[in-house]
Parts: sequence; structure tokens; C-alpha cells
Amino acid sequence: MNSSLRSPFRYFYLSFLAFCHACAGDDSSSGNRSDEGGSVRVQISGEELATNGFRFPSGSEVTFTDGWELDFTHVLTTVANVTLSENPDRSPSDQSRTGKLVAQIDGPWAVDLHQHGSEPGATGEGTAIPLTTVAEQNRNGNAAFDPTERYAFGYEMVAASADATHLNLNAEARAAYDEMIQLGYSVVYIGTARFKGVECTSRGDYDFERIPQDIPFRLGFSTPVRLVNCQNQDNDGDAFEGEEFQRGIPILPNRASIAQITLHLDHPFYSDVEHEPALHFDQYAAQLVDEQEGTVLGIEHLVGVNPTAFTDRAGVALPWRSCDGSALPVSAQMAFDVGSVPHDATASPEEALRDYRDYVHYVQSTQGHLNGGEGLCFVERQYPSPN
Repeated sequence: MNSSLRSPFRYFYLSFLAFCHACAGDDSSSGNRSDEGGSVRVQISGEELATNGFRFPSGSEVTFTDGWELDFTHVLTTVANVTLSENPDRSPSDQSRTGKLVAQIDGPWAVDLHQHGSEPGATGEGTAIPLTTVAEQNRNGNAAFDPTERYAFGYEMVAASADATHLNLNAEARAAYDEMIQLGYSVVYIGTARFKGVECTSRGDYDFERIPQDIPFRLGFSTPVRLVNCQNQDNDGDAFEGEEFQRGIPILPNRASIAQITLHLDHPFYSDVEHEPALHFDQYAAQLVDEQEGTVLGIEHLVGVNPTAFTDRAGVALPWRSCDGSALPVSAQMAFDVGSVPHDATASPEEALRDYRDYVHYVQSTQGHLNGGEGLCFVERQYPSPN
């Protein structure tokens, strides 16, 4: 199952706070953190969106066209099964195919991406949290990595687990993580959305005052996924046709190679299943119309909502709204493009997107990348979903 969505937005953050290296995950089969050549240092980052949130009308690299800001208190996820394999170029037409597995660190690690990390982010963007260092080929006789080769890099985003090593979770985050375990979530966004639009235009006469202006949210995504043979924007070689960058991690002789798991937090707000769509939040917020003030927005509020013809919680058609001067789509009713992905409310989840929750899961599950903006990976969804 493969759906690689491109998210080229870049986030730049020059300073970083101290974070104890000893808190990083350690697997005795791979050794401890090392700056020596011939190793691969694995870290994770949600970039500036995770630490600083979405601003409006400016102040973040991406913004919501309909006037919303998002502030996070926690962005929780669990990473497991970091892998390195031979021959990332085995099949130019099938990114999922690699040579044999030569190293694997199981984890799992529980991480709060809202917290600043101790490492500079890939390509200088934001900060990153150390996970582990792969010092040798622990699935291949503990051989050294070959500095003349590139190795296919992969990892998994898995359901929260009591077995996970907590890297940087405070008491509040630990309580939220315990809830993740109970609900089977692999990623959770916790925070507050606030409407900041002033000069807005919309189609139709919808009463937007019915939508709450301040919304606490707790969005949990049950989207375990395996990311395979990621492309790496740090590589200088030619990419295969249809890909942005050459695949794999080169081994450096004089310092550790960096493999940064990078999560793009904008994916759940995509208005299209394909490339570079505008971001919207009205379709989330409108599901709290007529709800009690202070109701926490959750993924369950999206069940039964048609992503190709949005209505609010009361069943009233929701029009497009623009608060940043961008042109409104031609259609009056807000509707997202599902592209070639089947949409059928009566189908099984393996056959089609049934509602907006399925749509959000579909685009969110592709948020994992390697080393920043364009490091696209082959996506193998580990939950019921159309291809």
C-alpha cells in the first residue's frame, strides 16, 4: 500500500534548548550514541510547527487559509523498528524493494515532539530529539557499514505501548500517553485552536458565528504505518524518475551520518490527497456547532462527515471561507478532493474512504519523512485503508 504525499514546507529554527543525551533510547545491540564515522545517528523532529504551532496571518511557514491558529501542548508519537537495508536502488520503479536487512533497532520510543530537542534539526530546521545510534550491522554478523554504499532507511510509527521508552514526556504527557495506549493511537495532537481571521470572505450566507472561536482539541490518529526506503534530500546523486531525491543513507568515514525521522504536522489538515494543498480548519471546527462551550474536539467528531460535501454538526452545508486574501474555490460548498482514492460511505475501510475521519487518517499516515521536507518514503499502512 503506497501513498507518498509531498510536503515541501520548510521550517527554520536556529537555537535549541539543552536536552539530556542520557534520555535518548539505548539498544545494547547497536551501542550508545557515537559521533564516530561509520555509524548512523537516528533522531526525530516535528520541526517548528510542533514546537511553535500554526500562526495566522503569518509567523509560521504554513498557515490556515480560513484564519485559524493552532497552539500545541503535546504532540505525542511512538517510533519503533528503525531499519537499515542494503541496495536502496534495487528497483527504480518500486521504492518498497530493497536488499537484505542488515541492521534493526526495535525501540519502541515514546516522544513528545512539542518539546525542543538537544540536536539541530536536519538541514538546520528546528531541533531534534535523539533516538539511538546504529553503530554496526547487528543483523549481519555485526559487520561495519561500508562507507562506499548507501543503505535503505526505514522505520515504523506504531500504536502507543506500555513497553515504550519515554524520552522526554513530563507528567502531563505521560498521562496523555497512557490514554493513547488505551485508545490505540499512534499519534496524538493536543492543544487549542483559535480563530484569528478578520477580513474574511465566503460563499453563501452561512452564520460562522455559530462555530466556537476557541476550541480545545485532542486529535488521536489510529494509523500505524511502516515507512520504507526513504528518499534523502541530503544526497547529491540523481533521483529516479518520479522521485525527488536519491534514496538511502550514505555512510560517512569521519562523522556519524544523520537519519532524522521528520513528521510534517500539516498533513491532517490537507484539502486534497495530493500535493501542496491549502490548509483548512473550518471543517473541524464546524463539527462543534451546537455543542457545549469548551467541548474538546476529537477525531470521533469526524465520523460520518462527508469530505466531498462538508456540513456542520447540525447538517447545514459549510461554505468555503478565505481570511488570507486567497481566491475562493468555484464551488459554494466546502469539498475536498479525494483524487483516485475511492470514497463510499457504505464500503469497508479497506475498499474506500467512508468519511472525513478516514480521509484524515489517509493523509496523516503519510506525514513521516526522512531528513526534512522532501524525504519521501514508501508508505505501508498497517491499518484498514484503501491503497
